[in-house]
Amino acid sequence: MGLTGIRIAIDAMGGDHAPGEIVTGALRASEELDVKVLLVGDPQKIAAALPPKTNLERVEIVSASEAIAMDEEPLNAVRRKPKASINVAMDLVKQQQADAVFSAGHSGAAMASALLRLGRLPGIDRPAIATVFPTVKPGKPVIVLDVGANVDCRPKFLEQFAVMGSTYSQYVLGVSKPQVGLLNIGEEDTKGNEVALRAHQLLRENSQINFIGNAEGRDVLSGNFDVIVCDGFVGNVLLKFAEAVGEVILQILREELPQGLQGKIGTAILKPNLKRVKQRMDHAEHGGALLLGVAGVCFIGHGSSQAASIFNAIRTAKEAVDNQVLQRLKSQYKILQQETS
Repeated sequence: MGLTGIRIAIDAMGGDHAPGEIVTGALRASEELDVKVLLVGDPQKIAAALPPKTNLERVEIVSASEAIAMDEEPLNAVRRKPKASINVAMDLVKQQQADAVFSAGHSGAAMASALLRLGRLPGIDRPAIATVFPTVKPGKPVIVLDVGANVDCRPKFLEQFAVMGSTYSQYVLGVSKPQVGLLNIGEEDTKGNEVALRAHQLLRENSQINFIGNAEGRDVLSGNFDVIVCDGFVGNVLLKFAEAVGEVILQILREELPQGLQGKIGTAILKPNLKRVKQRMDHAEHGGALLLGVAGVCFIGHGSSQAASIFNAIRTAKEAVDNQVLQRLKSQYKILQQETS
């Protein structure tokens, strides 16, 4: 099968395990997903991480002389280092030399670079980081946004998040009529602060989304919602807590399995089930979070991402490109602007 023509720019210098794990995951994606990966960063370090017989039709090294460290102030670093790997990767998307970008490096720098180089979509006031959570219903994930881009939100930002999340849920996850919820302290329409009350009204009145009401914390993983919107402060706390809970549950399962011969037999029997549990709970299965609202397909990965996460992030980015998420978001906001004008 020939290449699809989809090109993914990878910040090869971003992340705790860069460039080795980044390159390994990207190389696997180039072989299994029918994409071309553009590895951006120090050419010598990237080349050293590639195996001797790499198919260079599917892999290209793009030189970037600088990198942004995790402890740097993101906006200043992005402006001060125009040749940083994340900036060069974003420029490839801006210049239409790549269809999407992924970075497991400094998430603040990735967002700042996306805003400065790609800009916001028309009609979007603030971009949002959207991540996929598992639910108790197999094969029915929920998208939560924002999980870190905006600490404080106006009601109209939350409305925009709902439209973007619904579009992604429909066209990438295949949900025909995504059910949208507003994260709140109660399911009643009268619950919440002034922002929540006003956002609830806007969501209820928006004909582009299927808003079914408030979602309490216990509803996030219930499978009753396809999209849940919240501000980035709450969303980021929720994300980190969910990751910790998943790790704790997996650790408890490992510790509570019987020891000795009985334990080995029991583990062998349960191995397929335990593998499915891990797949449903592990954030590495999705690989990254999509930065919705910028004029390009941009994925942000966990700083600790290893090869499996990188592969899954590229797979998800390819799905977003294949399903024309960016073009559909532009179309949705043209309709929204016409309705509100």
